[in-house]
Amino acid sequence: MMRAWQACVVAAAAWAAICPTPVRAAGDESFGIPQVKFINEQVSAGWADADLEPSAAATDGEWCRRVHLDVIGRIPSIDELQAFVADSSPTKKADLVARLLGDDAVDEYARNWTDVWTTVLIGRDVENEMVSRRGMREWLRRAFSKNMPYDRFMEELVTATGSNTNKEGIENFNGATNFLSGKMEEGGVQATAKTAQIFLGVQVQCTQCHNHPFNKGKQNQFWEMNAFFRQVRALRRFEQTMDIQSIEVVDEDFAGEGGDPEAAEIYYELRNGLKKVAYPVFIDGTEISQSGHLPGKHENGKEYGANRRQELARLIKASPLLPKAIVNRMWAHFLGYGFTKPVDDLGEHNPPSHPELFEGLAERFREQSFDLKELIRWIVLSKPYALSSRVTAKNAKDDPTLGEKPKFSHFYMRQMRAEDLYESLLTATEADQSRAGEAAAKKKDEWLGQFIIAFGTDEGDDSTTFNGSIAQVLMMFNGDLVKVATSTGKGGFLDRISTSGGKNSAKIDALYLAALARKPSAKEVAAANKLMLERKGDAIGALQDIWWAVLNSNEFIINH
Repeated sequence: MMRAWQACVVAAAAWAAICPTPVRAAGDESFGIPQVKFINEQVSAGWADADLEPSAAATDGEWCRRVHLDVIGRIPSIDELQAFVADSSPTKKADLVARLLGDDAVDEYARNWTDVWTTVLIGRDVENEMVSRRGMREWLRRAFSKNMPYDRFMEELVTATGSNTNKEGIENFNGATNFLSGKMEEGGVQATAKTAQIFLGVQVQCTQCHNHPFNKGKQNQFWEMNAFFRQVRALRRFEQTMDIQSIEVVDEDFAGEGGDPEAAEIYYELRNGLKKVAYPVFIDGTEISQSGHLPGKHENGKEYGANRRQELARLIKASPLLPKAIVNRMWAHFLGYGFTKPVDDLGEHNPPSHPELFEGLAERFREQSFDLKELIRWIVLSKPYALSSRVTAKNAKDDPTLGEKPKFSHFYMRQMRAEDLYESLLTATEADQSRAGEAAAKKKDEWLGQFIIAFGTDEGDDSTTFNGSIAQVLMMFNGDLVKVATSTGKGGFLDRISTSGGKNSAKIDALYLAALARKPSAKEVAAANKLMLERKGDAIGALQDIWWAVLNSNEFIINH
């Protein structure tokens, strides 16, 4: 490996200059899509109101790298990058997005969004006896492969019944049950909190024990929401060895804590010790039947009871908060910040940065039948998404890290997710063969596990140390994945580059294109040539040094 100063020279140079210089986009590039035009007009109006001038357009290489990372969770291959940059069609961005969202890339699209939503729904924590990550991923992959409408996506998760694993001998497997299977303890308080947070953008968990001190959230709203989950049971099914075989999520009649199933109430305690009664009432005040019985018919043919979860899903589907919550989450995924911070805390207490855009985009998403791929298309083809991350004197005050509401006058740089880095290292080193199947997913989980911290809170929270920590730095310097990526073995990436023929400059170009989606600057070429001379003819050793430094540069690990 190269000396420390050499690594710093190349890494610093890699981040200091991005070529070619960005060129300002001409005209309104909405690609004939009304929703894109709407986004551009609304964001541009925000720039004018704030007296901001947007940054120049990102280079083709920057945009191509960015959209690959955000849509399919990896950087582009050299061939994909060069094909896009060489394309002179005025619709090449729309064409690339169509390809990434189309059938040819469906496996990668489904893999990436399965990663994203596995984290959202059950967290990054290791698999436990109540939750099957494999089962959750299997259901999510199928949902994203079919481009399941988002309202149906929500409904199937909220109302799921069946076993959470697909082990041999289990006939009623339904991977969607993993959303709730580990959240039903203590009367389903986690199920209540996470359902409201994810699908409505409302943090009702703050009102579990008392009224919220800063917004209109009341304690009764949490328990009225919780009442929708009181018919749910997560039953442990055992093998003959007495090990848990699976968790089966079922709906059962609920007699109520007062013992009257016709008015199946639950009790909660105020801070002063008084007990109160709650029945299922949606957050907008809509009440459903108080009966704890599941639907059925009396002998006289009269219907009775209600499936509370199905009623909850119906109310969520009709709520204006459902499209708002997902639009906010998706906007944050692609632009770095949502219209509110945090993205899952909507309400009068937390006004959005662009209220007309936020409302309008949510309405258009509902009108588009909750089609997630169309929402993605609108966002990634919009003007704010296409801007350079270079800050100018005329938009420097647009800095959300200082607490300001984002104006999206430049692209906000952010570190790759750990999942993105894993997939990008495989792509950059052309090791794509190891991606397929559950074995590959398990190997990836093991690699990601080194960055996960489980907090053990009431909400089952976890976090990641993939944020510039010492563990991350050591992994990038000496980790097994980077060792494989920088190996010089026969037939490997570096071996193919070094034996490809041609000038050294072309080989160095290939390394930068593979990792950074651009060619090296003059300073970087000079530093690389110096390494070549010091290696005294050991071309593959020099290329290894350069490659290691490029992979360890800030620019590689940042989505810019």
